[in-house]
Amino acid sequence: MPTRRHFIAGSSAAALGLASLSAAPESRAATQGAGAATTAGPSTPNLVVILADDLGYGDLGAYGQKLITTPRIDRLAAEGLRFTDAYATAAVCAPSRASLLTGLHTGHSPVRANPNGAPGALRAGDTTFAEVLRARGYRTAVIGKWGFGPEEGDQPSHPNARGFEEFYGYIDHGHAHEYYPQYLWHNGVKETIAANADGAKGAYAPQLIEQRALDFIDDHAAEPFLLFLTPTVPHAPSDIPDVGAYASRTWTQQNKGHAAQITHFDTLVGKVTDRLHALGIAENTVVLVTSDNGPHEEGGVNPDLFDANGPLRGYKRNLYEGGIRVPLIAWSPSRIGAGRTSDRPTSLTDVLPTLAELGGAPAPTDIDGLSAAPLLAGSPDAARHNHLYWYRDERGVTSRADTEDHGRATWLAEAVRKDRWKAVRFAPVRDHALPDSQWQVELYDLASDVGERHDVADANPSVVTGLVALMRSSWADTYVRKPFGVRAQVQGPAVPGRAFTVTATLGNGSGKAWTRALLALHAPAAWHVQATTTTGQELLAAGTTLTTTWRVTPPATAAPGTSWPLTVDGTAESPTGPLRYSATERVSTVPPAPVADAYLSDLPWVSATNGWGPVERDRSNGRKAAGDGTPISFGGATYAKGLGVHAPSEIVYHLGGTADRFTALVGIDDFSTNQSATGATKASVLGDGKVLFTSGKLTGAGGPVPVDLDVRGVKLLHLVVEDANGNTAFDHTSWARPRVTVV
Repeated sequence: MPTRRHFIAGSSAAALGLASLSAAPESRAATQGAGAATTAGPSTPNLVVILADDLGYGDLGAYGQKLITTPRIDRLAAEGLRFTDAYATAAVCAPSRASLLTGLHTGHSPVRANPNGAPGALRAGDTTFAEVLRARGYRTAVIGKWGFGPEEGDQPSHPNARGFEEFYGYIDHGHAHEYYPQYLWHNGVKETIAANADGAKGAYAPQLIEQRALDFIDDHAAEPFLLFLTPTVPHAPSDIPDVGAYASRTWTQQNKGHAAQITHFDTLVGKVTDRLHALGIAENTVVLVTSDNGPHEEGGVNPDLFDANGPLRGYKRNLYEGGIRVPLIAWSPSRIGAGRTSDRPTSLTDVLPTLAELGGAPAPTDIDGLSAAPLLAGSPDAARHNHLYWYRDERGVTSRADTEDHGRATWLAEAVRKDRWKAVRFAPVRDHALPDSQWQVELYDLASDVGERHDVADANPSVVTGLVALMRSSWADTYVRKPFGVRAQVQGPAVPGRAFTVTATLGNGSGKAWTRALLALHAPAAWHVQATTTTGQELLAAGTTLTTTWRVTPPATAAPGTSWPLTVDGTAESPTGPLRYSATERVSTVPPAPVADAYLSDLPWVSATNGWGPVERDRSNGRKAAGDGTPISFGGATYAKGLGVHAPSEIVYHLGGTADRFTALVGIDDFSTNQSATGATKASVLGDGKVLFTSGKLTGAGGPVPVDLDVRGVKLLHLVVEDANGNTAFDHTSWARPRVTVV
């Protein structure tokens, strides 16, 4: 995993010039760091976004809470701007957080549901607000809960790959439910927490997260920084070392713990603002405090005891206001006037463009968010949404949420708000394409009925028709993005002494032209890099791209079976200043070719990508830490050798032209079929890029398909599995007894 220094985003490259292609990685990092420092200026604010987990609209004193004390956040509300109509982008955390990061609502977002089997993941083209700000020289960190898998260090959905140079906390959604975890991640490395070994409760994760956040502020007080602070409180369970002021209450222990968690969050916010004051940077910092969805009722917590949703109907998982309307407070002593409120319907999709405008950074134009920066500055002219949209695909059920949904908590649901009107509709089957006539639609007038107690759909059929049309227009099965920033594609693997191709694009997906656009590729020392197309362009118009291709040759002495970093830098001048975008891809030098007949599970691969978790290599010796799996079975027949993957996946092996046949059975295994009968995949085998075999649609009921191929002369063998029905949750697919025989 690249080091912290490797992720520094220098943004004055146009003035300094890029490091030469032969420069050592250390000198390149130092150059980039110097570039970042030159971007800092007195008008560039530091940016802090603090996101609670399951904090309800009514959980703060500033929003009417009476039983739980939150003095520090209440003070921020009094000193800043309090939003009365702010909205999370989903009623559960994973899609809400994805939308917050990318500025896309759940009709367009890459993550539209909480994990159910496969974890939600961000992709290389999913631009986050961290990537946007890093291009302008911001130092960036996410500390706390990330919530997107897989739980690995070097993959496109990792925070380091999505614009955050510093990460400490939980990668995985489920792991974040542990308040006394045995490990947390620091960038790409698992850091063991010895105090929590063997079930001990020696180190409370929110306190570890708090200290890392304060350290980050200390480290970067002299330069512009973006801190995304995401503690897991007050998500269930209600674990906390001390319930404090609530110990004498007659409440259950779970409710005491929950209240203490909210007060802990309040104290954390206070410590952050205290540190900003102590460092003399509070005047030049903008702080946003909010939540990812409405209040939970899990682990024995009673949200009604605390009136956690205030005057609103619903809880976490509901698309009624209580499930999605959240606190939002903006504070900055010199930038935001005290004692202000705003009833602008404000989605958390607005965070990305707002931060971009505050930081002087171009933002993608194909997002759903609108900047609220003018509103923060006191102007009434901040752009308003035509409508706000929500989508729900949730299988989890809690009693209060299900009651509010009249037993439809696991149904597909959508909601839209336009001005005073709010429509919610439910589909009795899990099919978004279901005809409108088969959905159950409700309509509420929020101006007179903020609690959504009176369905007025029958009295307003034209309003319903219009809002349903907005729901339909807000949904895209696949949302195609405009290129923004740098993307790189490596057509490897790397064979020592032989050239391969790297292609990169610098996409100006913003609304204004850039000038002096330039792409450069940095390879390891002694590797030869030769551009085969132009690397620069004087004018890069809005919506266009610069594409460059290089031939890259590793030295003949490059170690086999090794992963190597290739970094592409894209620089340009925007109307607001210099930009630098970076993307690091890894290429592997091939391992030695097999010299005898072998099962693929016993051979090293060149590369392996998997939709969820590590590729399981079964060697009939049980589960091991390296990813070995239990034996594979199809229809009750067990196979001791194989590869278990989760669509989409691709595993590449180096045969080097030494093999003559490849045989296997491929299909959806019994494990996946027992989880659900809905899985469907398609498997392919490629030899040196040529398709040698395609399975057709695979299902558990259909059984495995035999593979028997002539692979004489094939140097690289690709085993590919794709989703075949748009449902990856139970698409665990196995290659049983995949074997090559050698000439």
